[in-house]
Amino acid sequence: MHQRSSQAAFSLLLPVYAGDDPGFLRLAFESSVQGQSLRPAEAVIVQDGPVPDALAREIERIGADSPIPVNVVLLPENRGLTEALNAGLAACAQPVVARMDADDVSLPGRFERQWALLQQGFDLVGTGMVEFEHDPDRPASTRVPPVGSERIREHARTHNPFNHPTMMYRLEALDRVGRYQPFGKMEDYWLGIRLIDDGARVENIADPLLAYRVGSGAFARRGGWVEARTEWRLQRELLRMGFVTRGQYLRNVVMKGVYRLMPASVKRVLFRGLIGRGLPGDRTAG
Repeated sequence: MHQRSSQAAFSLLLPVYAGDDPGFLRLAFESSVQGQSLRPAEAVIVQDGPVPDALAREIERIGADSPIPVNVVLLPENRGLTEALNAGLAACAQPVVARMDADDVSLPGRFERQWALLQQGFDLVGTGMVEFEHDPDRPASTRVPPVGSERIREHARTHNPFNHPTMMYRLEALDRVGRYQPFGKMEDYWLGIRLIDDGARVENIADPLLAYRVGSGAFARRGGWVEARTEWRLQRELLRMGFVTRGQYLRNVVMKGVYRLMPASVKRVLFRGLIGRGLPGDRTAG
């Protein structure tokens, strides 16, 4: 995993909460620092509430072993992903921030390729990703995002155009839209919509540059009445701001409502076989 690397002016933002696995966290961190051809200038780890002793010790060891400075932000109680990310953004010393979850794996060259696009003037750059259950070298599926500003905007009217754990963005662009805002488990979709609507320059790299760990309950978490209601609330906001037409709104409400209320076994087949290129993410830190 270790390789010769250069360094650039961006921060790695990595939230951690009590349910995270210490070994997965170590792999996530090392793949995003030691395993990259372009390293971040610093890492900001947000500990979202109390964590088990083994995880606390791992966070401490990561800071001690890291070749870059590590700033650990401690939140007194679990506040969820939105607040954890905003607390981390407030602690980032660099103008560009790269997202990372505590159980995923950054693939080699990820940051170098994203940074190159940011240097061309883009405000947000996401990438494709592979999904895996146990071994990141044996992915179960690939999620390919839309590429090009027009395709991204069109895709955003029906699905999340960005894979949240892959995002790399400029803080000033997030500041213009109010950073992350609470929206159930769709805070990332809502952020992307607001950035696009604000005129931010956005892009995706189609190649998978991150391995996303899918637990056994992932598809169950993507559904249910709570998720359906959040989906409908999001669609109302998109209609209110003129991002979708009334016809698109009605179609989305029906189709997404049906999807959210399907049994998890059916959803797994549909998601991976037909529409796995952009449904809103299901990650939360609490």
